[in-house]
Amino acid sequence: MIQSYKDLKVYQLAFAAAIDIFRASKSFPKEELYSLTDQVRRSSRSVAANLVEGWAKRCYENIFRRHLVDAIGSTDETKLWLDFATECGYLTLEQHRCLQNRYNEIGMMLHGLYDRWHTLPKAEQTESLEEGERE
Repeated sequence: MIQSYKDLKVYQLAFAAAIDIFRASKSFPKEELYSLTDQVRRSSRSVAANLVEGWAKRCYENIFRRHLVDAIGSTDETKLWLDFATECGYLTLEQHRCLQNRYNEIGMMLHGLYDRWHTLPKAEQTESLEEGERE
């Protein structure tokens, strides 16, 4: 049963992917610290952060869904920054493929959650979430 945002599989994946991006970006050149490095770290963290903030406001359907839309946008933004990092030679093609695949999965899960979310009594909300995350 889902009792916390930490129980959401999509949150777990987004958090882990953001940590992996942080680790990979440690090797980016110093001149990228306040540009590409900062951008990819911020956008990747924003996915998980928007899920957490939306979860806290989940009893308000429109607000929760707005945060899901923001998380979806941050997912796509992260994929763009990963493209730049690869093109600049800071990530290998294998690192890029792996991270892109993870963010594609996260994006699909966020879209599924958005499509299935509706404000229900708390017990029904968690049941609906569990069904949406299985797909």
